[in-house]
Amino acid sequence: MKYYPHPILAKEGWPFIIISLFISLLIYHLSNFWLALPLFIVSIFIIQFFRDPKREIPSQPNVVLSPADGKIICIEETEDVYQNNRALKISVFMNVFNVHSNRCPVDGEVVDLQYYSGKFLNADFDKASTENERNAMVIKLPTGDKITVVQVAGLIARRILCYVQKGQTLTRGQRYGFIRFGSRVDIYLPLDAKPLVTIGQKVFATETILAKLES
Repeated sequence: MKYYPHPILAKEGWPFIIISLFISLLIYHLSNFWLALPLFIVSIFIIQFFRDPKREIPSQPNVVLSPADGKIICIEETEDVYQNNRALKISVFMNVFNVHSNRCPVDGEVVDLQYYSGKFLNADFDKASTENERNAMVIKLPTGDKITVVQVAGLIARRILCYVQKGQTLTRGQRYGFIRFGSRVDIYLPLDAKPLVTIGQKVFATETILAKLES
């Protein structure tokens, strides 16, 4: 896969942006500005949803970066069902006003990918982690530790996009996927990882450090 950097507007949004602007301009041309205004507002919303800004990548060693923009809604010890072990889980909830481009939180090799079809519950619910449509990516770090990053569909989100393949090497901050229209990302870390965020904290993909690894 060719490395996909930061194009300001995500490639996934161009069909929606073009169609919405075309319809808005068509109504404006055939009728008047006031009738077309609601459609222009919708177009503006779509453009802001698909923004994909460049981010600064922290250089500290042994840290885990946020894979998504949003709000921290969960920090707990739980079962990582994708690796069948206990783990520290940190969840980031994305609303429709957040950037929805997903970025790799660490340097490492993709050793497993698991996709599950499922429901489309509100991604803010805890059970969304295990019942909603989701795509899990297990990454092996150079230290030998493994973490799991899970894209979870939400109430409105109906499309999870993941562009990586098993065996591929990723770098921290690298764009690897996208979830359309509201969702969450769960990240499962070794139990000795030290969380550096709190419940309710606003985080930014790549720029916010979620945790520090001991090894």
